Amino acid sequence: MTGGRQVAEGFFIPDGNEALRDDIPAVVELIERTARWVNPETFRRLPVWAPHTARGRPLYDAQWSRRYTNTRKATGVTADKFEGNVAALNALVAALDVASPKPKNWTVCHIWGYDDPSFAQQSSVVQDPRYFSCVANMVWLPTPLKGFTDTLPEIKAMLRVCAFHLYGWACEHPSVAEQATKVRSGWIPNGYPKSWPSPDNPGALPPGVAPFSLRIEREIAKRKQKIKTDLANAAFLHYPKDDVVGVLKYWNIDLG
Repeated sequence: MTGGRQVAEGFFIPDGNEALRDDIPAVVELIERTARWVNPETFRRLPVWAPHTARGRPLYDAQWSRRYTNTRKATGVTADKFEGNVAALNALVAALDVASPKPKNWTVCHIWGYDDPSFAQQSSVVQDPRYFSCVANMVWLPTPLKGFTDTLPEIKAMLRVCAFHLYGWACEHPSVAEQATKVRSGWIPNGYPKSWPSPDNPGALPPGVAPFSLRIEREIAKRKQKIKTDLANAAFLHYPKDDVVGVLKYWNIDLG
């Protein structure tokens, strides 16, 4: 006891984020140099690439008739399978037009997603099909950097500001309304990369922006046609037509 106050004993270890806070500029430099972004024209042509799904949605076979399940070998227990991040990853890889073979050790990061460093709560943003496969809401990062974007608010804020000035979009989900309003106001966080777009650097493209190409244009046309065909298929018993129509309407996507 010191002055009536309990003094903690043992090996003091600070909050992990605080331990790294002085090194955030170094982390930002790594992200600035290595992040891969979808071209703004790709976003304008097709904002959402998998409007039929979102995090936690049930997975079905190609005919939308049978639920996918998974049986654990150790217990023999069979459980339904749900969308994790696979559809978002596939959408991002396609929108970037990543060359084969797909490189290892890269991870999709949702720019507007988790705001809970402990991951105790589910992210309602990525559970919304309007935003889950939105290519302006994703960036591809080397896997070792993914943890910084999930847990450090300063890093998340910079990515959101960059996405806003790159694509002209900030998430409209109610759960992130406060920061989205701040981002739209033109606020620039301390340490924001000079090479990224901003009010003082309009039209700038981050170093890792993918080109818009004829291949991407063809992929967009193919995806639109598939969505149109799936919507018209009366045999797709569990296809979420109402959700898909809602996403298309929200983004003003014309399937042609």
